[in-house]
Amino acid sequence: MQRPLPEDFLLKETKPHLGGGKISGDKLTSTYDLVEQMQYLYVRVQKARDLPSKDVTGSCDPYVEVKLGNYKGTTRHFEKKTNPEWNQVFAFSKDRIQASVLEVTVKDKDLMKDDFIGHALFDLNDIPKRVPPDSPLAPQWYRLEDRKGDKAKGELMLAVWMGTQADEAFPEAWHSDAATVSGADALSNIRSKVYLSPKLWYLRVNVIEAQDLQPTDKGRYPEVFVKAILGNQAMRTRVSQSRSINPMWNEDLMFVAAEPFEEPLILSVEDRVAPNKEEVLGRCAIPLQLVDRRLDHKPVNTKWFNLERHVIVMEGEKKKEIKFSSRIHMRICLEGGYHVLDESTHYSSDLRPTAKQLWKSSIGVLELGVLNAHGLMPMKTIDGRGTTDAYCVAKYGQKWVRTRTIIDSFTPRWNEQYTWEVFDPCTVITIGVFDNCHLHGDKAGGAKDSRIGKVRIRLSTLETDRVYTHSYPLLVLHPSGVKKMGEIHLAVRFTCSSLLNMMHMYSHPLLPKMHYIHPLTVSQLDSLRHQATQIVSMRLSRAEPPLRKEIVEYMLDVGSHMWSMRRSKANFFRIMGVLSGLIAVGKWFDQICNWKNPITTVLIHILFIILVIYPELILPTIFLYLFLIGVWYYRWRPRNPTHMDTRLSHADSAHPDELDEEFDTFPTTRPPDIVRMRYDRLRSIAGRIQTVVGDLATQGERLQSLLSWRDPRATALFVIFCLVAAIVLYVTPFQVVALLTGIYVLRHPRFRHKLPSVPLNFFRRLPARTDCML
Repeated sequence: MQRPLPEDFLLKETKPHLGGGKISGDKLTSTYDLVEQMQYLYVRVQKARDLPSKDVTGSCDPYVEVKLGNYKGTTRHFEKKTNPEWNQVFAFSKDRIQASVLEVTVKDKDLMKDDFIGHALFDLNDIPKRVPPDSPLAPQWYRLEDRKGDKAKGELMLAVWMGTQADEAFPEAWHSDAATVSGADALSNIRSKVYLSPKLWYLRVNVIEAQDLQPTDKGRYPEVFVKAILGNQAMRTRVSQSRSINPMWNEDLMFVAAEPFEEPLILSVEDRVAPNKEEVLGRCAIPLQLVDRRLDHKPVNTKWFNLERHVIVMEGEKKKEIKFSSRIHMRICLEGGYHVLDESTHYSSDLRPTAKQLWKSSIGVLELGVLNAHGLMPMKTIDGRGTTDAYCVAKYGQKWVRTRTIIDSFTPRWNEQYTWEVFDPCTVITIGVFDNCHLHGDKAGGAKDSRIGKVRIRLSTLETDRVYTHSYPLLVLHPSGVKKMGEIHLAVRFTCSSLLNMMHMYSHPLLPKMHYIHPLTVSQLDSLRHQATQIVSMRLSRAEPPLRKEIVEYMLDVGSHMWSMRRSKANFFRIMGVLSGLIAVGKWFDQICNWKNPITTVLIHILFIILVIYPELILPTIFLYLFLIGVWYYRWRPRNPTHMDTRLSHADSAHPDELDEEFDTFPTTRPPDIVRMRYDRLRSIAGRIQTVVGDLATQGERLQSLLSWRDPRATALFVIFCLVAAIVLYVTPFQVVALLTGIYVLRHPRFRHKLPSVPLNFFRRLPARTDCML
């Protein structure tokens, strides 16, 4: 009996106070109805005018300081400007407000001590409330006062209001939660952001032939191949078998290209003049903007491209370029009918083709509320104290979202809500939690954001229009074993716009039709997926703020194809779990045949006789039985989304050396004795697999030898048996044969022998090709 999962590793259903206590279907009033409302005091500092000069030089370098209790935020300062414009927003969390007065002070930046120009005071009880979709509050001019409360020179334009995280100013505001973070780069790294993956295309280069090549050595047959380079991707054709100056290939090369197209396709025709030496016979560069795009399997027109060879000839200090008339014949197109796979097919969040013209209409909307996390582990040490600066990333389709970073908290509250269009229900949304290691500008050096854990939710397992609120365990596998890093609290709702359209999707192919009309090979798909993930991670890491490479690769499961003893065990036991149903049926049938329960066996006899007499009832009976089983299991249907299962993954029982091997780099960096031990272990496992495969091959070869006359006596017996069986079955009604066979199989144990049956004995004596094996 399997022991239950630890309580900490289980999914927990929750009942948070969403949307201020009202979840409604009205999207205008419930933009943030899947999260808990968080109250903020917003201060928008717009501009100032007529500020006095405080310096000895007669100039004014103004900035604004917004202070509420112990929290203080400042705007950037302007040099020598008496009418500055800032247009900056400050947000103070209402939960942390410990003062009753808001002070907005204008100061003049100075080398020694900043001079006080004037301030404006606001009683928090008098500040108005604003709830979207109300229009934004218009800023007003306020006369500055000195410290005594008298009028000072200058005015400040402000807007002050109480609002929630649904406010338009929230994403770009300075937050009191992040008061310890300074610097423009660090501040940009903590803000929430929405990213879009680049639009990816498959580029097909069909290299047909070349003409009039001019090798340097004209006395030998050239060994010509074509090398194609696109960005960091390089591929080459085989060496042409023509071995002439007009070689032919007719070979396809596949690349991944991303819009906007930044680099051209560079082709070079090369001659292998020695084992490790190639001579370039000609080059051409093709901008991808000029390449044809096709949406179906109809071939595009072929084109001839001129090849140029750059020969450097010194004439004084000038370089002369010699061109000649070699040509290459190709068919190049951007494939819009494929879906460019950039994630594991098991966790795909988007299955649409590249070309937008081929997209079907959406079937619904997915809404995700990232509420909070609790019990997070310290991820780094600063000043001798463990701390965590957590943020979330969610990925579905081409849209990535990143929440703001909550500074120095093991129980961060984000309460941010995001929405995606859904085009296929059989897709997965991935939510990851990370620790931000880039809050100190250049001091962080080459630090990488640490992974805290991730959650996957398959949309097809969700009921439509139901709000799922659960706390998911954040489980991460370390070399020391599986570890719980905390829990994340999510609210998820999948709304279906048309139930009929969604049901119809289940009859469609999973991938676009080009994947089936012109399928790509498994090795091509693996290589192209690797290139696609590299392009996506590179483009997103160039955004501002960047979504870094380690984040993208973790979300896309880049290393999931690497060898892992733990994962191999898990997959083996998954197969055994699938086959366990068949094994259980086999055991049940064996009990029937051995009359373990006589009443059940008699009932099976009666059912069998009825089906033999009325064979037209066989298929209806099978489908009715499956229907009744499905209705019976409806009572125990899963009510919660799936989550990471440490038992299924064999993460809780993996040996430390197996985990160390899983986390090893490729190629390995472990000492030779450890590598030798692991190699020997792998050989022993492969030996057992080899034995099983050999046994399967032996059984198949025995079947083939029934008619091959390899064993003349066995084949003669089988042929005579076939003749007798044909005559008997010809003159005997099929129902009688089926009835007699069934009664024989179900016969009472008194009429059975413990020895194997005659057909089994005969089969085991047949020859296989094991005798021919070295």
